[in-house]
This record gives sequence, C-alpha cells and structure tokens, in this order.
Amino acid sequence: MSLESLEILRNVVCGTKYEGKIFLVGGWVRDKLLGKQVDVSDIDLVLEGDALELAEWLWKKRVSSHAPVLYPSFGTAMVHVGDAQVELVTARAETYRQGSRKPIVTPGTLFTDAQRRDFTINTFLESLDTGEIIDPLGVAYDDLRAGILRTPLDPVITFTDDPLRMLRACRFAARLGFVIAPPTYQALKDNAFRLSPEHGISFERVREELNKTLLAPGASIGLEQLRETGLLAQFAPELAAMHGVTQNTWHAYDVWTHTLKALENLPREADLLLRLATLFHDIGKPSTRTEDTSGVHFYEHEHVGERLTREVLARLKYANDEIKQVATLVGLHMRYGSYKPDWTDAAVRRLIRTVDSHRAALFTLGHADIAACRPDLPPQVELSSLAARMAEIDARIDIRTADSPLSGLELMERLALPAGPLVGKLKKALTDAVVSGELAEGDKDGAEALARRLRDN
Repeated sequence: MSLESLEILRNVVCGTKYEGKIFLVGGWVRDKLLGKQVDVSDIDLVLEGDALELAEWLWKKRVSSHAPVLYPSFGTAMVHVGDAQVELVTARAETYRQGSRKPIVTPGTLFTDAQRRDFTINTFLESLDTGEIIDPLGVAYDDLRAGILRTPLDPVITFTDDPLRMLRACRFAARLGFVIAPPTYQALKDNAFRLSPEHGISFERVREELNKTLLAPGASIGLEQLRETGLLAQFAPELAAMHGVTQNTWHAYDVWTHTLKALENLPREADLLLRLATLFHDIGKPSTRTEDTSGVHFYEHEHVGERLTREVLARLKYANDEIKQVATLVGLHMRYGSYKPDWTDAAVRRLIRTVDSHRAALFTLGHADIAACRPDLPPQVELSSLAARMAEIDARIDIRTADSPLSGLELMERLALPAGPLVGKLKKALTDAVVSGELAEGDKDGAEALARRLRDN
C-alpha cells in the first residue's frame, strides 16, 4: 500500500467510529522497525470490529474504487484504495478441524488475533491514526532485537493450524538472517509430515514459499533448514537425495553442499528461473553416480537432471514455460564445461547454435558452478576465453539465425527432387554447414553443389 493510500484511509475514518480502531499489522510494521524497505504488496489492516462492515462503508464513501470482495467465513474483505489493494481483517480467534485448512473463525481481541499469527515478530500493530506501534503480546520487541523466530503459541499448535508456516520459518530465516528458536526448530522436524496434500497443503502454496526463499539474501540457509528439518523431502525428495552424495576430486563438497555454494555464487540480481536452474542443475547426480578405479562419475546426469527437473516443477505447478526454461538450462549446463582451447571455430559455432537464447544464463550458472567446486584448485574450464571466442564469431555472423542458402522449394527445383524427407534432411545439412563455417550465407551455388554430393553419397 502506498503512503498516499494510507493517508486516504486515515482522513476518511477521522471523526468516525473507526478512528483509533484500525491497525497495520504484520510484515509492514516488522520491516519498518528493521529499517527495511516495506513490501507495499503485502499489507493487512486489522480492527476490533466488523471488517466486512468497514469494507462496505468504504465502498459507499467511494473511498474504495471497486466493490469489496467479502469473505464472511473468515471475517476478511479486500478493497482497493488509491493504487493499493487492502486486506481488512476482523480481529479474531481461529480453530481448525483436523484435515481442514478452513478455520472456524470467531470474533476476538487484538491480543487473540496476535496469538493466531505465525511468528511473534509479525504481531506488531501500528495505529493507522497515530502511528503508535503496539506489542500486544509483550515479546515481539525482544525477539526482533534478538533476531529470534518463534511462534506466539506452542509451535505444534501453530504449525498444526497451518503447516505452511513451517516453510515460512525457513523463508524468514533466509530473508532476515534470524535464528529459529530451538523449540520451534524441533517442532519443524516433528511436524514436517504435515506438509503434504493429505493435510490440506496445496503444491501451489509450497511453490510460492520456495520461490520467496530462493530470492532471499540467505537462500542457502533457508534451503538447508528445509532439508535438515525434513520439509524438503515432503515436496521434492529428489533434491533432498543430493545430500551426502560424494563427488570426484575436483569437488570439495557433496552434491547438496556444492549446490548451495553455487547459489551463493550467483549475482544478487539473478532472477528466479536462473536460481531454480542452479538449485536443480545437479539433481540427476544421485541416480547416475558410479565409481570405479578411475574415480567417481555421473555420466549423463544433466539429461537425467533435465527429466527430474520437469517432474518436480510440474508437481509444484510451475507454468509450462517456466518448466521448459529451467529444465533446458539444467540439460545444457555441462556444455560449457566440455570446452577446450583447441576447439575449432566450427565447434564453437555449433555450441552457439545449441545454447541459443540461454547463452548468458548458462555463463552465469557456469561461473557459479565452477566457483563452487574446489577453491584451492584452478578451474577446469576458462569460461572467459570461450566468451571471447563466441563474441568474435558474433562479429562475423549471427549463428542463431543462420539458415540454409536454399529453401526446400529451391532444393526440389535445382535437384529435381520430389517432396519428401530427403529435402528436409538436405536443408538441415546445409544449415549445419553454414553454422560450422563450411558454407557461406547466401551461397546458393555452393549449397547446390554440397547438396548434390550429400544426395549422391
């Protein structure tokens, strides 16, 4: 919510029965106290009163630009004020039926409302009218100063009510750098089994928490906590299986720790899909690991990893385009690793064609991957020299758009060929010849001569 939207609300409730009864709650107040940039997309207002009635009143006053969306069962409403979407919440108490994610909601006080929240640091209230910040449970300030994450109630109760809060504990630890209190951490381990569809948790909600954890500054910390507590195994056992899988002498860490180190090596501005690709890039190693007298091997792990990546991301309900992009990066992530300085220009040209639009992302992933291997040894692959050779070729030809000098129709006319698979095969061979530098772009006569040789052999 923008400050302008807050001012609109503040002005309209002044002198009414709502004055002094409305409070900002949750992440807005917490981040403000921590001196962090406030998340304007994640703000709640709570009041001791009827939130649905307030929503209707704001609509009648034309303060809300759209008719409110009401959720009577939960005592909540959504309204639009200025440029912001605002959630209004009736101070309430909640109880859950076993196996149901829909709570039984009853009116409550600001104190009982604070008790039902996920963590003490999210129980602060800020008066909409005066800006005064209240700690209704009397523990939030102490926990915020100490950097402690703990639940307002017994953590078993809090996590049983909504198991997704267990993922949020790891996410907040990653984002804020806070320590999860030992009893709360033990409860994560003891209740990890609740993070499953049988307990009403959808994979879509899990996905969103995973995304937020990956984008947090301490992503590797949050992910390790997800693994150690057993939460990760509930929705991505294929990732959890990477822990303890030892590697060859070029690696200082097991597969899981190496993956976390690679994530730490990504630039802060790396986007979500690149972070997902880094998390999944070695997911194929546990099932492909072999060992013989020459050492440890993971033959074809990138191809197995591409398949597993598709399976896990589909399970978590990622969009098809996101799955395709991440899985492709996983499948291609070893291509740069095979580069040698004695490669011919033709080989580099074919590589450019293969990686296509993923070229820059693969370089970022490659640098992070290499830096996470053995810090005490020189890297096996010098990616800067490969990048320089690619740039040099770019200056001469755009490999990604290279095409056969002859179209299918021209091949049929020049070689008197009928329509059929042979025409397609010849056209592809001519395109490959342009990519490798054996045939110049636009050289139709040379293309015809090469096509004739290929046809006759």
